[in-house]
Amino acid sequence: MRTVMVRYKTSETQSEANAALVHAVFDELRARAPGGIRYATYRLADGATFVHIATLDSADHNPLTTLPAFLAFQAKLKDRCVEPPVLTELSAVDSYGLGA
Repeated sequence: MRTVMVRYKTSETQSEANAALVHAVFDELRARAPGGIRYATYRLADGATFVHIATLDSADHNPLTTLPAFLAFQAKLKDRCVEPPVLTELSAVDSYGLGA
């Protein structure tokens, strides 16, 4: 199992477009219901900083990478950002209700 966090900040003018692309990814996830992933996206109070957290059952397979909506989301992500995406590996210490 592997858990990662990706954090980035979009420009204020791109934050709503980014949120719409994120929603499209979740719509596709719900429609296809791939196994092996738990995924959430959060927006910080500034309205432009996004945090994605994904727990993958397999370190070798990420179901997101096969979704057209995710590929569309990633296509110009760096152009929407004023702070680029930073990937951080997470190790669970403990949790309640999150299945870690």
